[in-house]
Amino acid sequence: TEIFSGKAVTHEDIKYEQACVLYNLGALHSMLGAMDKRVSEECAAGAFTYLRDHFPHSYSVDMSHQILSLNINLMLGQAQECLLEKSMLDNRKSFLVARISAQVVDYYKEACRALENSETASLLGKIQKDWKKLVQMKIYYFAAVAHLHMGKQAEEQQKFGERVIYFQSALDKLNEAIKLAKGQPETVQEALRFTMDVIGGKYNSAKKDNDFIYHEAVPALDTLQSVKGAPLVKALPVNPTDPVVTGPDIFAKLVPMAAHEASSLYSEEKAKLLRDVMAKIEAKNEVLDQFMDSMQLDPETVDNLDMYEHIPPVLMEKCAALSVRPDTVRNLVQSMQVLSGVFTDVEASLREIRDLLEEDEAQERKLQELLGRVPPVPGSPPGLAEVSKECSKYLELHEKASFTNTELHRAMNLHLGNLRLLGGPLEQVRAALPTPSLSEDDKQVLQNLKRILAKVQEMRDQRMSLEQQLREMIQKDDITTSLVTTDRSEMKKLFEEQLKKYDQLKVYLEQNLAAQENVLKALTDANVKYAAVRKALAEVEHKWNTTVQTLVASYEAYEDLMKKSQEGKDFYTDLEGKAAKLLERARAACQASEAHRQQLLERELKKQPPPRPTAPKPPLQKKPLEMEAGGPEAAELGSLAQPGEGLRGPRPSDDPLSMLDPLWTLNKA
Repeated sequence: TEIFSGKAVTHEDIKYEQACVLYNLGALHSMLGAMDKRVSEECAAGAFTYLRDHFPHSYSVDMSHQILSLNINLMLGQAQECLLEKSMLDNRKSFLVARISAQVVDYYKEACRALENSETASLLGKIQKDWKKLVQMKIYYFAAVAHLHMGKQAEEQQKFGERVIYFQSALDKLNEAIKLAKGQPETVQEALRFTMDVIGGKYNSAKKDNDFIYHEAVPALDTLQSVKGAPLVKALPVNPTDPVVTGPDIFAKLVPMAAHEASSLYSEEKAKLLRDVMAKIEAKNEVLDQFMDSMQLDPETVDNLDMYEHIPPVLMEKCAALSVRPDTVRNLVQSMQVLSGVFTDVEASLREIRDLLEEDEAQERKLQELLGRVPPVPGSPPGLAEVSKECSKYLELHEKASFTNTELHRAMNLHLGNLRLLGGPLEQVRAALPTPSLSEDDKQVLQNLKRILAKVQEMRDQRMSLEQQLREMIQKDDITTSLVTTDRSEMKKLFEEQLKKYDQLKVYLEQNLAAQENVLKALTDANVKYAAVRKALAEVEHKWNTTVQTLVASYEAYEDLMKKSQEGKDFYTDLEGKAAKLLERARAACQASEAHRQQLLERELKKQPPPRPTAPKPPLQKKPLEMEAGGPEAAELGSLAQPGEGLRGPRPSDDPLSMLDPLWTLNKA
């Protein structure tokens, strides 16, 4: 029964029965490992490894090469976890614990890579997502443990800056693990909380000590040496023909035991050949992967010149939306003009009210200078204080709204040009987007780099194809018939002759591996020449993305501008009505105040006694004291006697004599 789908699977092949027994053996050991039989994880990995290397992968989904590789890495990762736990309990050195934890991460990364394979995803179905999430959570968690112990190592070496960055990295990775742990059992959540307490406390303490005591520079994490894993577990070999494991051979009478033994020896020779070849392939693949990662050259995006020949879809959507609304810009401008008009009207009304109040205050001061301090008289108009208070409130509102209005106009001016561009012909939009200008030499450099990258991919594909052919040949290589009829003394010679069939494939693989050095050297030279072109293309791409984002932002800001301009119009329309009413009240109050001043002035004039005769005084150089009809003094008093016009003319203090007798001018009159 297939484990993932539950379907019954049948093959007329005894090897399928053997494969099922091996699979169940690995599954049993994985269960025993979960029950705290710690060594069982390595036994499970050994069973799955033997099944992967010695049996066909087409029997069922759960016996495919990808699923078996996934199982092997999961078992090895869990076995390494056991060693990590024991090392921590035994208080091993921090650097050793960090390396063991890093190896756990490496095993789970291999398992995650198998889970991300599209073929594996289709095989696993619904559980693929849950498994991937759990494995990723473990990757982040044990990476956090590794960096925690690297921080402890830095602390022991008194490298306090490195200690801070390692603890910070551990905290970041633990937070990622917590995010991925949603839905996991409470025991997992409790372990994560405990680890957060440990790492959080370590980080806070280290940061505080470094900030206030040591003041060491905190380096970037990528400048520090990466933690290399220390693999301390392995898949324990499984020999299905070992009597200690299988017991007596119940088919001994059907096939001679010598043939069984010889077949097992031949299988081991094939496995040895496969291991030797795979070791070389994996070493070269590791070098190639590291080299390509350092180059950061993606064949799919190294040449993105086609992108600049078309308007991006997101921008086309905005242009299409504005094409059916041709009055967009005009409506926005008209709305802002109406807002400006109402704003100006409100400002004029408030300024006039303020001028009236200032004029009234000036008239009050003039009257006080002529008459001295004026005591409050019953019946004086109280409306000016209320008008002044309301005017101050409206002026404050107007000042705050004025800032918003200015910002709104600035935003409109910022987006208006972009909206006109989006509403115009597509040719203008395309012309507004940056495009790279490459010389013929630059284009030649780019084409050469693409050609070498294609060679790299061709080398990868050929290597994978040859590896697959070798595996298939080894799987199909069955010489049992020859072994039954061959004398025991001739077995070694027979093995040598049979293994010669793999020589041609080995030669092809060695040529492929040897070519890698030349290809990478050519790629290095091409990348050096490509550096300037790459920088120019990166700058143009950044400008392109910025321009597109700016245009899209302008389109999205249109509705907001219209809404806010309407809100501004509503606000100022309401304020305009209130200001107009206040202006009428201010005018009425000022007139009442002027009338009150006139009454007060007339009352004071009536109280003054008639002037007593005095001795003649010598004439002054400036002007005579007598006030003739139509003279400046009479004109000054005449101006005071005009209702509703306020006090005008020179202040009494301008005349030296008036400083001696403030009421002189009035007495003279």
